[in-house]
Amino acid sequence: MKIYSIYKINGLLLFFILMSTSFVAQTFCIDKKSDQIIGNQDGYRYELWNQNSQGKACITIEKGAAFSGYWNDVENYLARRGLSYIQTKKHQEIGVFKTNFNCEYNPAKGRKGNSYLSVYGWTIDPLIEYYIVEDWRNWIPSKSKDAILKGTFNANGSIYDVYEKTRIDKPSIKGTATFKQYFSIRRETRNKGFIDITKHFNTWESLGMRLGKLHEVSFVVEGYKSNGSFKFKELEILVSKTVSSQEK
Repeated sequence: MKIYSIYKINGLLLFFILMSTSFVAQTFCIDKKSDQIIGNQDGYRYELWNQNSQGKACITIEKGAAFSGYWNDVENYLARRGLSYIQTKKHQEIGVFKTNFNCEYNPAKGRKGNSYLSVYGWTIDPLIEYYIVEDWRNWIPSKSKDAILKGTFNANGSIYDVYEKTRIDKPSIKGTATFKQYFSIRRETRNKGFIDITKHFNTWESLGMRLGKLHEVSFVVEGYKSNGSFKFKELEILVSKTVSSQEK
């Protein structure tokens, strides 16, 4: 949109054209041609993955880091948005990670399937898939027989239980592979607040759960054999070299 302005200074007419743009949200849905959509907007990477292109899976990219989406009758749905890295540095070399979020998180009620609301990402060397689970429905990885309890710690107003699992020949950012999963699972579930992400990274490593070079630090909504929707009303995923006293 163009805005025209005319000013008179010392008898001269000055004519300005001010360019103004308004953000338009974009919605993407999985079709039968591909089970994955990846892109970047406003400096934040987004990804939508719908295993085997089953059911209906969509994501809407909002302004800043915010996003929303929904899923129906899927096998496995992941919609995520956050900071992307080129897999050359570990988290300590990049800085201190934190997030503020407020999400309308609405997995369908009932016993069908499950869902997570989490900070999410991957590292390589070693290949690790990690979750900081803030809210969930019906089932959580701690209930899995192969989940190993590594420890507990306090952060941001709750106790988190830390678990490790091994996935064998499963989809990953490196194709089908065998890799470990790390989980911090919040006992007092919530859908908004502040998370000191780096505190989780450091705690995992203190428990012998080694992280590699960062691929991403994102927020994810995942749905497995279920239906639901979500909308982030607020989302900041930030990285800095220092942490203010208020956030310690």
